Amino acid sequence: MTPALTTSFERVSMPLEHEFTISRGSTSAAENVIVRIEDEGGMVGVGAAAPSSHYGETAGTVEAVLPALLAEVEAVGDPHALAEIESRMGHVVSDNPAARCAVSIALHDLAAKRLGVPLYRLWGLDPADTPTSSFTIGIDDTDAMREKTAAAVDAGYSTLKLKLGTDRDREVVETVREEAPDATLRVDANEAWTPRETARKSEWLADLGVEFVEQPLPAEDPAGLKDAYERSVLPIAADESCVTLADIPQIADRCDIANLKLMKCGGLLEAKRMVHTARAHGLEVMLGCMVESNAAIAAGWHLGPLLDYADLDGSLLLADDADPFDGVPMPEGRIELAGVERNGTGAVERGEGER
Repeated sequence: MTPALTTSFERVSMPLEHEFTISRGSTSAAENVIVRIEDEGGMVGVGAAAPSSHYGETAGTVEAVLPALLAEVEAVGDPHALAEIESRMGHVVSDNPAARCAVSIALHDLAAKRLGVPLYRLWGLDPADTPTSSFTIGIDDTDAMREKTAAAVDAGYSTLKLKLGTDRDREVVETVREEAPDATLRVDANEAWTPRETARKSEWLADLGVEFVEQPLPAEDPAGLKDAYERSVLPIAADESCVTLADIPQIADRCDIANLKLMKCGGLLEAKRMVHTARAHGLEVMLGCMVESNAAIAAGWHLGPLLDYADLDGSLLLADDADPFDGVPMPEGRIELAGVERNGTGAVERGEGER
């Protein structure tokens, strides 16, 4: 007999520890939408949508489409029918990837919990083969970025990602390098540069020991991205140019690294397809995130063994106690999947045991 499933969702507003600024703008709070899917025995799977207006989504649009998506979940009634439900959701709502992703995460969480295993075990992955996550330093005045760098280093983070895209880019990177001489540095321009600027900046960035440059050119300029890729002395990671599975073949000759995000692609099954497609095209793979509750980002951590790079610090940017969920341990950026004792994604509501 097919299990009966009940579903619900709620919006949460979570203040950030510091205002977070990239080249496109600033935010001081993250609006996520929490999804819960409960089986007939009272076991609950949780997920969350962290929508981005850059991709046409808001918490309001997520709330608007979730009833239709969750109706498909209840109609199928089986949390283990992951492929069927994700396919049906894609036919009902073709856009709104963050909304679909929240449901996908909650389903995977519930399915793994019902089998009594962490999510990585459901996928057959090795928990020891997981990269260290970077910690992001948003755009700020130079002294503030120095202070944030010192705090990150003191907290043990060995890989830092710097948001660039101002007329102080070199000053910022030199300051951070001075403050963190032994750290691995990555930079993200969030589409703010030109091909010539990318080529020029890549030279002094390389001299400062930067590992790679993320999305230097606007996604709407694929020719420019290819030019930048061919002229840069550093590897290029594509983020805004790499949204869905169909984008992978298009970026294969204009970057070195495909930066995937669950909230861009619409679900965990699609993310796994993107990983394998990127590898088939000779690309390395990074998984990034939005500013997210642990109810969302915990699922991304379980993909860690499939990745070359991780940028999964979104929940760490939230103010203390702002997130209603605890997640996977990540001391000093190390994703400790083997230490996850809870089943499913490992996300659990604060103050409660596993349900």
